[in-house]
Amino acid sequence: WQRAACAALAALIAGVSHAHMNTAPRIDQGEMFVPRPEAARLWALGFDAVVSDYYWIRALQVVGGAARHTEAHTSLLARLSDVVTGLNPWVDHPYRFAAVWLTDNAANVRSANRLLERGIAHHPLDWRNRYHLGFNHFFYLEENLRAAEALETAVPLEGAPPYLAALVARLRADRAGLETAAGFLQDLARRAPSEYVRAGYLKVLDEVETERRARQLDAARAEYRRRHGRDIAALRELLEGPQPLLRGLPAAHPHLDGFEWVLDPKTGEIVSSFYRSRYELHVHPLDAARRERWGVRRAAPEESDEQQPL
Repeated sequence: WQRAACAALAALIAGVSHAHMNTAPRIDQGEMFVPRPEAARLWALGFDAVVSDYYWIRALQVVGGAARHTEAHTSLLARLSDVVTGLNPWVDHPYRFAAVWLTDNAANVRSANRLLERGIAHHPLDWRNRYHLGFNHFFYLEENLRAAEALETAVPLEGAPPYLAALVARLRADRAGLETAAGFLQDLARRAPSEYVRAGYLKVLDEVETERRARQLDAARAEYRRRHGRDIAALRELLEGPQPLLRGLPAAHPHLDGFEWVLDPKTGEIVSSFYRSRYELHVHPLDAARRERWGVRRAAPEESDEQQPL
C-alpha cells in the first residue's frame, strides 16, 4: 500500500504540474520564425510553390487555432501572408484572406493593402482584390480618394458588381469633388453597354446635381449667418429682405416637379424632399470611434503606402 500511495501521489503531482504548464504549440501563442520572402526563396531551391503552400497551411492554423487571437497572432499572420504571396505571387485566395483578417489596427490594414497591391499586379483582371483594397482605404483608413481610385479600376472588369460605379461617385464627391464625380458618371453613361445600365448612371448623376444645388444653398445660408448673426428658421428667409441672398430657390430635383427644399428635423441640413438626405458617405458612429482610436487621419492625395515594410 505504501508503493501504491507513492505512485498515486506522484501521479497527482505530475497532473497538477502539467495543468500549470503552457503546453500550447508555439503557433497558437503567435510565435513562429517566418523568413522574409527573399530568404525563403534562396533555400526553397526552386520549390517556391511547395514552400509557399507550407506557410499557407501555417497561416490557416493561426486563424483556426483554439487560442484567442492577439496582436502577436495578427503580426504572425501578416508575416506568413507576406512569405506565401512573395514565394508564389500567382496564388489567389491568400490575398483576400489577409485583407479579411488583418484589420485589428491601422498598421495591419496597411500591410493587407500592400499584399492586395501585389495581388492586383499578378491578377490584373480580377476585380475582387481591387474591391478589398478600396474597401480598406475607405472603411478603415478614411482615405476616400484612394478608395475611389482603387474601385474605379474595378468597375469595367468582368464580374464587378454594378453598384461600384455609384460608390466611386460618392467617394469622388467627398471633400467637395462633385465635378469629378459628375464627370466620371457622364463618361460611364456615354460608354454604357445598354440603356438599362445607362439609366442607372444617369439616376446617380441626378443625385450629384441635387447635391451641387444643395451646396449652393449651404453657401447662401452661411452668408445669411454672417450678415444676421443667426441661422435661418426656414428656406424662404434666403429670399426675403431688402437685399435677399437668392432671387429664387433651384429645383429640388433636376427633372421631377413637385418637390421642395426642407430643413432636416434631425440634422438641420438643407435636403431635397425627394431624397430626404444629402449625397454623402455615412459612417456608423462605432466605425468613426474606431478610426479616432487608431489615430486615423485623412491622407493627402499625394501620400503613398509604397516602400513601407510589412
